[in-house]
Amino acid sequence: MNNQLDPKIHDRRWIILLVLCISLFMVVVDNLIINVALPTLSRELGATTSGLQWIVDSYALVFACLLLAFGGLGDRFGRKGAIQVGMIAFVGCSVWASFATSTSSLIVARGAMGIGAAAIFPATLAIIIDVFRDPIERAKAIGVWSAVSGMAVAFGPITGGFLLEHFFWGSVFLVNVPVGVIAFILGAIFIPTSKDPNPHRIDFPGFALSIAMVGLLVYTVIEGPHRGWTSVATLASFAGTVILFAAFVKRELSTNEPLLDVRVFRNARLSAATGSIGIAFFVLFGFTFLVTQYFQFVRGYSTLSAGLHTLPFAVGAGVTAPIAARLALKFGTKLIVAIGLTNMSIGLVIIGFCGADTAYWGPVIISMVFLANGLALVTSPATDAIMGELPREKAGVGSAVNDVSREVGGTLGVAISGSIFASLYGPKLGELVAKFNLPAEAVALAKESAGAGFAVAERAPTPEAAEAVRQAVSDAFMHGFHTACFTGAGVALVGAMFALKFLPARRAVISL
Repeated sequence: MNNQLDPKIHDRRWIILLVLCISLFMVVVDNLIINVALPTLSRELGATTSGLQWIVDSYALVFACLLLAFGGLGDRFGRKGAIQVGMIAFVGCSVWASFATSTSSLIVARGAMGIGAAAIFPATLAIIIDVFRDPIERAKAIGVWSAVSGMAVAFGPITGGFLLEHFFWGSVFLVNVPVGVIAFILGAIFIPTSKDPNPHRIDFPGFALSIAMVGLLVYTVIEGPHRGWTSVATLASFAGTVILFAAFVKRELSTNEPLLDVRVFRNARLSAATGSIGIAFFVLFGFTFLVTQYFQFVRGYSTLSAGLHTLPFAVGAGVTAPIAARLALKFGTKLIVAIGLTNMSIGLVIIGFCGADTAYWGPVIISMVFLANGLALVTSPATDAIMGELPREKAGVGSAVNDVSREVGGTLGVAISGSIFASLYGPKLGELVAKFNLPAEAVALAKESAGAGFAVAERAPTPEAAEAVRQAVSDAFMHGFHTACFTGAGVALVGAMFALKFLPARRAVISL
């Protein structure tokens, strides 16, 4: 990376940002587009709650464990190349996923898509840091980048709902083909070459340890609900993660050319910002995993309607994100991030008190606006804080640190929210249907997922019995849903206090 930016690149920096945002949008959309398809996949592929979690999390697992390694490779060999190669892999694996014929094959294909995403994602933010040298413009650019990421959260379900309404379920992945081709062509034309001008030797042991460490952590969290959080296998996996983490730290401290200089985490601003992002995405992914099922199973919305009902989230994130970084510059990162996490907590508390028949045009919308606004107030300032504490030549690794916190936090959110839901839904349903004298096999099937529960209701011998079972499934779902929402609210509130305690204010005088 040159100290002086090419004037031609400077002149087209906003076009470059647009192209990068297209790539970012596609990757983030695929994190969440699958959620609206979960009820369909439950029916079409016979996926259990565990299978549905793995369909969501296999992408995040591979994505997360490769981010640090691919961010470092992008710094060394070129971030533009990382995006282009990643795009080819992503599009190819999207085609594979669209024609999967079983839960297991879809899980594998989704994991393969995560390889391409891991190459693309850190490079987008790293190039932004390279191209936007002025701190004020950088804050604006990161705000736009964060806004696109936030809007993708909502447009994922909307896009998925539209496609599922008109085409087969594999279309939620095939849509990546035209978008990916456009992003590839525009990237080839506009994205500049960007890399570390003084690259070090590749830290292969660091790469291997980072992949193993993050991969084992995410895998353990995903499987924790099914193995049991206190089982020997789960505890052994957590112990293995700690050992790998210690080995990674030791390696990075002992080499002159580390993948990641872990001493940067002595910086409270960077560490607290990383933790805040992780908590925000913990809340977001857990909420999204359950709310799409709430809309379809409990409220009876079609796939398209369920997606459209998440639109307030996109509006809230899109309006807030572009100004969030500038608000942080004026009022302090500490205050803005803490307010953001508090708003996310409030949003979850509101929807945690919603019932199956609560008016959408009221508490449900309000909850999503609070969540979206809160997410934007966290991600943009916290991302700017992370990237501002690292040298530009290490922007790829810095971006990867930011992205790992997002993915690990999000995966934890799905795993823990799904675990809380599953641990309460099944027993509650068994309690509610005990008086109906259903066959044991039908009860066991209904406990697997809400989708299976409603399928059992459809096979009830009389309309009255069917309605009674549907009501029991709905009540059991809401029991698990409410508890998961309140748990997420507690995590977000703890995160807000964490931000106030450890995140430096770093005020700057700037007019808005």
